[in-house]
Amino acid sequence: MRAGRSDGAGAGRNVPADLARGLGVFSLALGSVQLAAPATVARLAGVREDGAAVRAVTSVFGARELAHGAGILAGRRTAGWVWSRVAGDVLDVAALATGARRRGAVPTRLALGLTALTAVTVADVLTARELSRRGGDGAGECRAVAAITVNRPRPEVYRHWRDLERLPDFMAHLRSVRATDAGRSHWEASGPGGSTVGWDAEIVEDHESEVLSWRSIEGADVDNSGSVHFRDAAGGRGTEVVVDLRYRPPAGR
Repeated sequence: MRAGRSDGAGAGRNVPADLARGLGVFSLALGSVQLAAPATVARLAGVREDGAAVRAVTSVFGARELAHGAGILAGRRTAGWVWSRVAGDVLDVAALATGARRRGAVPTRLALGLTALTAVTVADVLTARELSRRGGDGAGECRAVAAITVNRPRPEVYRHWRDLERLPDFMAHLRSVRATDAGRSHWEASGPGGSTVGWDAEIVEDHESEVLSWRSIEGADVDNSGSVHFRDAAGGRGTEVVVDLRYRPPAGR
């Protein structure tokens, strides 16, 4: 039997953080264009571009976008910076609505601009909410990865893992796992100072003899997710099991 382990934040995929970085890059790009060519941006949005006021407002919004982008990509207080983008989206909608009343406005371009702005606003809100739920910038998230080779065929190892109520037999921190509804289960584990923490989880991916993944349901004492991959071990030595856990301890790292 061969095992390896590494603990820490890791470099695994964190979808909300990835989305936040994408929004940060988008802010930098949009802000640069707004500062470099405010009249062109106003015209593309369907607003009549003549007049110093329109160009000045577009330039101010460009500076705001640059600040948002820099703040998000700095990796600190990420949720706060994304929420600030949401506030900026509200201002953008108000500005576009005001511009629509100006003589010379182009209704088709205004409609397209509002549609694009709505899509961005939805992305901002969803990302900000998820970052806030996870603690802002992912700094409190822990990751544990372990690999072990078991001298048994893949289908047998998979079935042993798939029977969730048997997991406490070989996962020392687990006290009990009880299957509830289809694809859902209730978990209890040992916490700090002899305490017990519990959560409900749901299976999100299940491919027989290949992969099993789950995540905790909202309201869990310990926000967590994980996956188990089953692979044929080299040399016909059974099955390589790779476990990848992500969790957020209630008391922090």
